[in-house]
Amino acid sequence: MGCESSLGYHSRRSGQIVHAGSLKLGISGKPHFGNEADGPTFDLRGSEPSGYHISNLVFFKERVEEENPEFWRAQGAKALQAALNMKLNTNVAKNIMLFLGDGMGITTITAARILKGQMHNQSGEETVMTMDTFPHAGLLKTYSVDFQIPDSSSTATAYLCGVKTNLNTVGVNAAARNGICKTQKGNEVTSILKWAKDAGKSVGIVTTTRVQHATPATTYAHSASRKWYSDADMPASAKKEGCTDIASQLLNNTDIDVIIGGGRKYMTPKGTWDPEYPRDLASSGKRQDGRHLISDWQKMKVGKVARYVWNRTDFDAVDPDTTDYLMALFEPGDLRFDVERDPTMDPSIAETTEKAIRILSKNPKGFFLLVEGGRIDQGHHASRASMALHETVAFDNAVAKGLELTNEEETLTLVTADHSHAFTFNGYPFRGQSILGKSPLYGKDMLPYTTLMYGNGPGYKVIDNKRPDIRNVDTQSKDYVQLSAVPLDTETHGGEDVAVLARGPMAHLFHGVQEQSYLAHAMAYAGCVGRDLRHCESRPQHTNTKRILVTTTDDDRNSAPSQVSSISLVTALLAAVLH
Repeated sequence: MGCESSLGYHSRRSGQIVHAGSLKLGISGKPHFGNEADGPTFDLRGSEPSGYHISNLVFFKERVEEENPEFWRAQGAKALQAALNMKLNTNVAKNIMLFLGDGMGITTITAARILKGQMHNQSGEETVMTMDTFPHAGLLKTYSVDFQIPDSSSTATAYLCGVKTNLNTVGVNAAARNGICKTQKGNEVTSILKWAKDAGKSVGIVTTTRVQHATPATTYAHSASRKWYSDADMPASAKKEGCTDIASQLLNNTDIDVIIGGGRKYMTPKGTWDPEYPRDLASSGKRQDGRHLISDWQKMKVGKVARYVWNRTDFDAVDPDTTDYLMALFEPGDLRFDVERDPTMDPSIAETTEKAIRILSKNPKGFFLLVEGGRIDQGHHASRASMALHETVAFDNAVAKGLELTNEEETLTLVTADHSHAFTFNGYPFRGQSILGKSPLYGKDMLPYTTLMYGNGPGYKVIDNKRPDIRNVDTQSKDYVQLSAVPLDTETHGGEDVAVLARGPMAHLFHGVQEQSYLAHAMAYAGCVGRDLRHCESRPQHTNTKRILVTTTDDDRNSAPSQVSSISLVTALLAAVLH
């Protein structure tokens, strides 16, 4: 059976809109026409991808292999066999890497996948991103305790601390109230980053936002307001009641080995010139307490090799093998969008991820690393889909770098999002058409629209009850603001479930539909950190038989004396010989 829609098309010969009545898409995917009433229209101008041809209204590139059913049967059989061959990895996770795409809902993943392929001159739809290769997947419910649709701080408290909470609060339970300092006391909750540090692991945060922003802040801070970046952002009443700003908590709460992102201005006294933008007052220091937190951080690391850097040259000079601590703050606030980044000044998220892993992986007990693609979210808030999708592609490159530098047998790697956005992918675009282009299907007002749109945001452009004509507008520009249905200064989050993708030790725990707070508990169980240590009570740490290496720690020997047995050593030797 085919699918039927009332459509029309643009005649390439006459240049006029032609109504074709009912366009029926048959099983072959090639359209033919009925004789029903007129309806919306197709416009093929500007929608034909490079290398495609349109003849007799055949809208798809000739794909001979895809027209052969054996292509799909062979592909399906291969995927099925891979699933049947899959063995569960039940090792204890020595390392845990959490890649968090802020605002990276499933629509964003799909659109970014297509963009990544098209950036490599492919059609795009069949592209496989790095995150697509993760064998285990589930869905997470993102609502907060007080709102159906959450923000980044309430969600971060869920997936990092294992406790759902209220909107705009950081590292506190739901008994705390947004912006009310006195409700914060006694309601603090700690994160998996702290649990990992307490277990002797090295820990780090990498973000493309300021390091005091909601997601990274939740790894170390407790705050009744996510907006208390520095003491200058706090009301006098909160200071009087004893609450402290997020930037100061970065130094005081947990000893974090690697801190990479932006946020210089929240660390220095008011009026302190920024080293990169000395003439920009908005980039200068904000602190009212006179503290220079960067200097304080350096003083706290006496006896250790601690490096602070703010530019690419100094960052590249950091030797991971000899560095104990790294604080890299590349901007006064958030980092630049990847497509606007000056590579001579700021490294990419893949490069910062690499540096972090190389420093953290020196610890024989392993590490926990949070990597946040934070500006995916900000691109969406501005309704600039190009920015959001390019940030997602850069984020996927960081995931690839993380996998390249670690061993899947001992490293649990997760990719997920905190929430989605009011972001839609619509309009029956042709295969291979630019993901940032226009739908060939016109609206009832006889005007085109983009295949990517927003439910609300700054892209509302209806004037005198009429949408703008975008036929001659370059919608693929990085600065193009997508159309939206409702006018808002900034686009909002979405409330649907988000994906969690997993690979490595105990990755099969990330399955089904779960509360977002489940994530922290499952990560902690896999890595034997936090409260639930059942997974390591009678198990050895990861054994790599190919390397004839049995890895143990003093804790392992004390808790499970039978772990390293003569049988396991003989097995390891035999495996090495046979391979």
